[in-house]
Amino acid sequence: MTGRTHDLAAFTALGVVVLLHPELPKITLATGLVAVIANMIGGIAPDLDQPTAPFWRNLPVGKYVGKVLSPLTGGHRFLSHSLLGIGIFGAGFYYLLQILKPSFPALDMHLIWLAFMIGFISHLCMDSFTREGVPWFLPIPIKLGLPPVRSLRVPTGGFLERFIIFPGLILINGYLFYINHNKILDLLHHHLK
Repeated sequence: MTGRTHDLAAFTALGVVVLLHPELPKITLATGLVAVIANMIGGIAPDLDQPTAPFWRNLPVGKYVGKVLSPLTGGHRFLSHSLLGIGIFGAGFYYLLQILKPSFPALDMHLIWLAFMIGFISHLCMDSFTREGVPWFLPIPIKLGLPPVRSLRVPTGGFLERFIIFPGLILINGYLFYINHNKILDLLHHHLK
């Protein structure tokens, strides 16, 4: 999937989790905003193993960092696209948040971490629908995909992604907002401190 599809899928997954949660905790506006940003970062983080990833293109020395990181992670769709990668990236991001916690006491780092993980996992789920699949059970190097027949899967950046999946995610977000507008307004009014 392309970066913009991953961004929208991460946001959609976060929205589904938040809206389906029966009891929402009170959070600060800052925590909410940082959680959405963390979710977007999580949505593209698995592609940090690709030197040409959009994340690297936006940094002055990004292409060089990407070229160094890619071989360390085994190349694209390897370590970062597995259950093992979920654990490693999740632990690394959690550790980073613990380091930052004393400097930002108003932020709920646990909720920010959860938002990141929702984005990260949504990335792997979406890539499971592509022709390449995902090596979920690494070190077993078999890439799994849905449906199991590779030729029936979605080509990255192709017609299905651009004209069915991406607009479908927009419709899902619109529908979620429509059926949950009272809960969303309540969240904004009562749950944000």
